[in-house]
Amino acid sequence: MKEIALKGQKREALGKKATKALRKEGLVPCNLYGEKKDANGLPEAFAFAVPFTELRKAVYTPHVYVVNLDIDGKTHTAVMKELQFHPVTDALLHVDFYEVNEQKPITIGIPVKLNGLAEGVKAGGKLNLAVRKLNVTAPYKNIPEVLNVDVTALELGKSIKVGQLSFEGLEIATPAEVVVCSVKATRASRSAAAAEEVAE
Repeated sequence: MKEIALKGQKREALGKKATKALRKEGLVPCNLYGEKKDANGLPEAFAFAVPFTELRKAVYTPHVYVVNLDIDGKTHTAVMKELQFHPVTDALLHVDFYEVNEQKPITIGIPVKLNGLAEGVKAGGKLNLAVRKLNVTAPYKNIPEVLNVDVTALELGKSIKVGQLSFEGLEIATPAEVVVCSVKATRASRSAAAAEEVAE
C-alpha cells in the first residue's frame, strides 16, 4: 500500500460548538481508534484535527493509503476507515482513523484493475466493471495498491465473480457471489453473431 504523512493536533475542546469553530479555521475533526479500550470494552477515540489542505491529498484520490500521522510530535500508523461528508455541499466533515501495526490484519477496500483484452470484447462485446473495490483482509504490509484481475479469457455474456478470484497472502472479505466484471452483448456483437448464423 502507498504511504502518506499527515500532521495533526490534539483536540482539547469537544462538542458541536468546538467542531464548528475548528471547521471555520480550515481544520477537519478526526478520531483515532487504537488498541486502547474504554470501560465498556469498546475502542477508545483519541480526538485530533488535521488541516483540510493536508487531508485532501489522502481523501480525493483513487489510491488507498497507510497514513503516518504526526499528532503533536507523536507518530501513529493508521488507515482511514470512515469519512463523513456534508449531504448538500459535499464538504469533508469528519474522519475516523484506525491504528494499525505490521502483525494485526486489517480489512480494507482496495481498487480493482482489469488486465488484458477479453475474448468477449474481441467479439464486439463491452467490458463492464461492476465493483471498483474489493474488501481484503491481511496485515497492511501485505496489501497491494491494486488488485489485478486478468480478463483475457472472459467470453461474451460471461462474468467473473469474487469466488473465482484469489490473491496471495490476502483473504477476500467481499461475498463470493458478487460480480466483479462482465462482458455484455452490444448491437454490434449481436449483428456479428446473426451474420455468422446466416453464413453457416
